[in-house]
Amino acid sequence: MRIGVPSEHGQIERRVALTPDAVARLLPLGVEVLVQAGAGVAAALPDGDYTEAGARIVPDGAALLAEADLVVMVTRPRDEDVTSFRSGTAVVGMLQPLVNRELVDALAAAGVTSFSLDAIPRITRSQSMDALSSQATVSGYKAVLMSAELLPKFFPMLMTAAGTVAPAKVFVLGAGVAGLQALATARRLGAVVSAFDTRPVVREQVESLGASFVELQLDVEEGEDARGYARELSEAQYAQQQELVARTVADSDVVITTALIPGRPAPRLITAASVAAMRPGSVIVDLAAEAGGNCELTVPGEVVVREGVTIVGTLNLPSTMPLHASQMYARNITNLLGLIIADGELTLDFEDEIVADACITHEGRIVSRLLQGAST
Repeated sequence: MRIGVPSEHGQIERRVALTPDAVARLLPLGVEVLVQAGAGVAAALPDGDYTEAGARIVPDGAALLAEADLVVMVTRPRDEDVTSFRSGTAVVGMLQPLVNRELVDALAAAGVTSFSLDAIPRITRSQSMDALSSQATVSGYKAVLMSAELLPKFFPMLMTAAGTVAPAKVFVLGAGVAGLQALATARRLGAVVSAFDTRPVVREQVESLGASFVELQLDVEEGEDARGYARELSEAQYAQQQELVARTVADSDVVITTALIPGRPAPRLITAASVAAMRPGSVIVDLAAEAGGNCELTVPGEVVVREGVTIVGTLNLPSTMPLHASQMYARNITNLLGLIIADGELTLDFEDEIVADACITHEGRIVSRLLQGAST
């Protein structure tokens, strides 16, 4: 089997799906790894590093797709890529099948076997393959660095000859992987940190990082579904949540929002009125901007100032730290490939929960459990 690693720079993506050390880990599976020339350059991984690891460099994307039996990607194939795939080719990436249904249909029609890392179930055995978590770690860290740069205050308390400087107050909405990483990073920088989540079970994790868990009497059932992902609230529950968080938001210097529902628009947690109540100079970093944003005034892809508050809607934060983001993602990919490749061949056991959930199309059919569940 030949595994192909394309360059994704044309999609404004600086990460690469496999790093040289990942290539070295894959070769014992009985595969050959082909890397498009320059694929890792934006992540500080030159072609020579791949060659030393045992990969073969191919000149362009067309040559790569002509040879590859399995293509690994960070994002998803473009339309022209799908038409270039040979029937029976496999592809692995972050396909987001719930919002890219046309892509799923095209992959099935082309006879492509596809796997989406964002469809992997959140169970203990699959943690090493959980790309959503690995990339959320990068987002949470970078969100704090961006807010610290934009905030016209110090993060830590300082006692100087010129007087005492009070620490910044950082409030994180959503204590998933990104939220917890944001809390840890802001705490290391010396801020006073707090968080809210609809899942009371995360309180212990929040407090273990030195943050306070904000108590809001929200009328909500279990905050996550059977797959471990956040559950969507009703409109009445959203309205109640907006009202309850508004006071804490107004008293915060930095608010970092992380709430996402797979396949759905991001829940609106911060209203325009809440933004207006914040102190001038405050900062909101909206990690849900790609799904529309948790803040009513977020502009996806832009940094704007509204009511004196800077609102960051920058997209694809993991791509801004491409080296470590690529290393983490490549480890997720190699662990999945280790499950589905044996003796140099694609070997699929659909009795395995991870394989069954991650596989989106196979043998000309849509086999995704995620899509089947969404349609019922």
